[in-house]
Amino acid sequence: MLDAVLPLIALATLIAGSLALFGLDSLDGPLQVALVMCAAIAALIALKNGHTWQQVQSAGQEAMGSVTSAVFILLAVGALIGTWNLSGTIPTLVYYGIQVLSPSWFYAATAIICGIVALSIGSSWTTAATIGVGLVGIATLLDVSAAITAGAVISGAYLGDKTSPLSETTILTAQMAGVDPREHIKRQVWTSGPAFLIALAVFFVLGLVRAPDVQDAVATSTELADLDQLFWISPVNLLPLVLLIVLSVRKAPASLALLVSSLFAGVLAAFTQQQVIADFIAGQGNMLVESIKATWLAMATGFHADTGLADVDRLVSRGGMSSMLFTLWLIFGAVTFGVLLERFGLITRLVDPMITSAKSTGRLFLTVFGCAFGLNIVAGDQYIALILPARIFRAEFARRGLAATNLSRLTADSGTVTSPLVPWNSCGAFMGATLGVSTLLYLPYAIFCYASPALSVLYGVTGFKIERVEPATVDPSPERSD
Repeated sequence: MLDAVLPLIALATLIAGSLALFGLDSLDGPLQVALVMCAAIAALIALKNGHTWQQVQSAGQEAMGSVTSAVFILLAVGALIGTWNLSGTIPTLVYYGIQVLSPSWFYAATAIICGIVALSIGSSWTTAATIGVGLVGIATLLDVSAAITAGAVISGAYLGDKTSPLSETTILTAQMAGVDPREHIKRQVWTSGPAFLIALAVFFVLGLVRAPDVQDAVATSTELADLDQLFWISPVNLLPLVLLIVLSVRKAPASLALLVSSLFAGVLAAFTQQQVIADFIAGQGNMLVESIKATWLAMATGFHADTGLADVDRLVSRGGMSSMLFTLWLIFGAVTFGVLLERFGLITRLVDPMITSAKSTGRLFLTVFGCAFGLNIVAGDQYIALILPARIFRAEFARRGLAATNLSRLTADSGTVTSPLVPWNSCGAFMGATLGVSTLLYLPYAIFCYASPALSVLYGVTGFKIERVEPATVDPSPERSD
């Protein structure tokens, strides 16, 4: 037990120290160092227990392999944000969005828009990287809170990630719990629906707290005019977004769809934003060469503007694959630490006593939530937080006569939606880097991510919507050690 607890003590101590010494700047290096040190401590414990360095290396390679798709998605998102600014796609979304979204109901509208998009394409990451980025940009120009807006984006995005039949996490959770995906989605509605309504009510109240005034309206009109002068604003600029949605609906690999859309945006910019390209690379030569160079730079290091207008420059000067490197460093450290704990039995050593002490259904539900959320913190990856609880608790649920649909819903509520609340989790790191709002800043406003697991645990305590089956008579230990 001491072996299992020691890495967690190190994690808590080093992360607390990082935040105390560096504050929000800890995400720019210190926190990554803390996670690498925690992984080293876990490796030393494995060596002390008789495992070889080759086994430790193998676990590290497994960790790297588990995030390969996330690495390419992150790099593709960085490229997409850069070329979408170059092509005027994001400025066009902001330009039109400001004209139809009022500050009084902006947060609620943001959650609804992102919820609809995420339900349609089944991806919280793609939703945040496209519509979400534009909505945070609109918040900046409307002078409303970017942190609350990011919380609303995440609330809507994870509604879709959790309940869309196109979502890979939805399908994975159902498969791991042994449930038909359609049945899993039906049960999700009982927690996701009320949780999203709670989030909408909170966002609506938050929007009413700050009423827009005349000065804000004048400032917004000026900034709209500035955008229209800097970029050629037209619905044509939204074609990269349309292409991305089509590719996502047709289930193209996420990284490939994002790269295709970013390249298409670069080609489109050559025809629609020639002056922007010339200003970006200070070129006066061949337009074809300048367009290729501008697209290449936007994908590599992001798009940058120096107009003298602070809000506009801050809105469009973003993106590039290089902007995701700190995020990737964070994910590598966190996932390696988590895989070492899983591979060498430290997580199981912690969970077994929790299962034994969970005598009632309510305690069991609370234990599953604690395990899934704890894995999001310790392992730094939502897939580990989904897969392990489903594997560990599946036989226990069967032994107690609890239908597998209860476990699938609870695992999704506990593992999927809490992942963006942890700064070093792959989802939290992605959302912070993509939306340009620190995880610690948007954390209080990701209302859906609190309400959904709270309702799921509450159902377990009260017995509401808890389905029961004939208790299993087989010994659950073989299943749990699968």
